[in-house]
Amino acid sequence: MPPGSADAHRDSAGDAAARGGSSDRSDPLAFAAAAVDDLQERGLYRPRRIFERREDGRLVAEGRPCLDFASNDYLGLLASGPLSYELLAGAGASALVTGRSPSVAALEQAIARFERTESALVFPTGYAACQGTTAALVHSGDAVFLDKLCHSCLVEGARLSRATLRVYRDDRLEALARDLAKHVRSRRRLIVTDGVFSMDGRLAPLPELLALAEQFDALLLVDEAHATGVFGSGGRGACEHFGLSSDRLIRVGTLSKAVAALGGFAVGPVRLIDFLRHHARTQMFSTALPPIVCAAASVGLTVIRHEPERRERLHTAAERVRRDLRAQGWTIPESVGPILPVHLGLPERTTSLAAKLETDGLVVGAIRPPTVPRGTSRLRIVVNAEHSDDDLAALVAAMDVHRADAV
Repeated sequence: MPPGSADAHRDSAGDAAARGGSSDRSDPLAFAAAAVDDLQERGLYRPRRIFERREDGRLVAEGRPCLDFASNDYLGLLASGPLSYELLAGAGASALVTGRSPSVAALEQAIARFERTESALVFPTGYAACQGTTAALVHSGDAVFLDKLCHSCLVEGARLSRATLRVYRDDRLEALARDLAKHVRSRRRLIVTDGVFSMDGRLAPLPELLALAEQFDALLLVDEAHATGVFGSGGRGACEHFGLSSDRLIRVGTLSKAVAALGGFAVGPVRLIDFLRHHARTQMFSTALPPIVCAAASVGLTVIRHEPERRERLHTAAERVRRDLRAQGWTIPESVGPILPVHLGLPERTTSLAAKLETDGLVVGAIRPPTVPRGTSRLRIVVNAEHSDDDLAALVAAMDVHRADAV
């Protein structure tokens, strides 16, 4: 896109969203449909096209072979060079220009089927999905309410939105309710949370948050990054775990954790996804995922759907390690699933223990400020479904050996 187009888009997107008006209690996504209608009226709507790249370097746009004078393949490496068709190494441009390949389209369809939603939108990373979606949903004149433990991508998205930013603690939801009440005159209200907090391994109180969203005519954005593939009977995450479904519920996630690939996504009704395609700048202005990554992500989703026993093994293994480490006297706060935070308090104590474990052949995360608050440095142990009984026993034994030096 030409220089300056990002600023021009930001202004037009904000204006269009503003013209969407305040939330309609009977339809919390009315603003999205209104904003898309506005784009169509002004000739700014972009159709969702598919571009296929042939072996000879030509693009096939909606079935018609074309010479490519739009991609950013400046040296021709995609067209005829060492990174050509055989390796499927790059997309060449953003999805809105020439980058929505059949592989991207197929992945978006696969995600929508997996998540049981009408539509899906793929982002280059999970970070981009969270940041871009948050910033697109609210603007100046709106209010966004962030859990204190929200991931950085959600925080940055809220800051970029220019909405009034409020922080809440999910163990003090009565305070959140009072804050929501103070902002009832805001054009739009957005509650934001992780489904599973990445450094704590703890589920957010999603049913209570959704109830507040209903009470105060707000939207609830949930980042399923650490829950997709792990929680819910179908592996769809924390919202499925709690059995939640609502037009007020907006879900984003990543393909780089349990799915074991790369990329992020947002899912929901067609009108929401259409809105995000035109307003989520981290998707609009990023090069699309290459076909080989899309293929890997599709395989990961297929495994999650058809091998639920992996989730069962994972939870059984994690509970075993959690139980055994607590029996040794380690401080492990309330947590579920594969993330086990072992609180040690001081950063030097944490890094020292992590180094000793690595010497023993065990790699664990040494988490300290600024990732977590001062005084809460911890080991972040992550169990997976392929860890054998011997693997788990080795971890527990090594932790026991070093316990005296760590407390």
